[in-house]
Amino acid sequence: MPYIKKSQKTQSTLLDIKSQKCGLRSSVFSVNGNEYTGEWQDNKKHGKGTQVWKKSGAIYDGDWKFGKRDGYGTYSVLLPGTNKYARKYCGGWKNGKKHGYGTYYNSSAVYEGEWSEDYRSGWGRMYYENGDFYEGEWLKDKNHGQGIIIFANGNWYEGTWRQGKKNGNGKFYYSDKGQLYEGIWVDGIPKCGTLSDFGRDEAPTPTKYPVPQVLHFDFYSHTSDLTQSDNNGQQSSVPMHYCGLKYEHIFFFKLHLVDMQLVLREARSAYLDEC
Repeated sequence: MPYIKKSQKTQSTLLDIKSQKCGLRSSVFSVNGNEYTGEWQDNKKHGKGTQVWKKSGAIYDGDWKFGKRDGYGTYSVLLPGTNKYARKYCGGWKNGKKHGYGTYYNSSAVYEGEWSEDYRSGWGRMYYENGDFYEGEWLKDKNHGQGIIIFANGNWYEGTWRQGKKNGNGKFYYSDKGQLYEGIWVDGIPKCGTLSDFGRDEAPTPTKYPVPQVLHFDFYSHTSDLTQSDNNGQQSSVPMHYCGLKYEHIFFFKLHLVDMQLVLREARSAYLDEC
């Protein structure tokens, strides 16, 4: 009777099929010692599951999709020298990265808001370790767009940001001096704007002198001050000198007077104090 040898290829295929991980399984250990407990599909982590990394001791518990963290999950790290875990992130994931809405913890600092591909991007709130607080738009982990930051010392800035710095229109309030700057910022530096008193009476260390008010002199209503009569009673315009300039026949000229040097000195002083 002839002997028919079974194909090794067929046996190998059957073993592969049986070893395929699919559905709910108990703990599976990788070669590097990582441990996964949860659901599988087509030999990949898929569904609900918990991963423990042996080297770092970190734990992820949540949703998986074709081998990557995807959906909602919590990532925690093992505190050095203890058996306790500290939560680092809780929220949305996509393709193995933080994505969507989530909360990130770093010591006493906390960020709560939107994420995109592991970056803080979109709208979010940041509670800094030093007591500062920011709420507004983000782009790749930096303040970008519209936002307000309230400093621990009571100062605050509200306006436009770009790459983590004040850029564009914005307001900065100096709580210690009771002054408000409104104007244009470039890379965190005020360039052009106005400085005015704001809550000066309640400020702990106000400036020696208040910011002078802008004076408006309207020649429409003061033309009589610029005329003189000759011996025949005829009126004519009187030349006016101001700041080394001579203006003649300026009945329709509107002049705005302001002590700009004093304003600039106050603005510079407030800015240097803030730095």
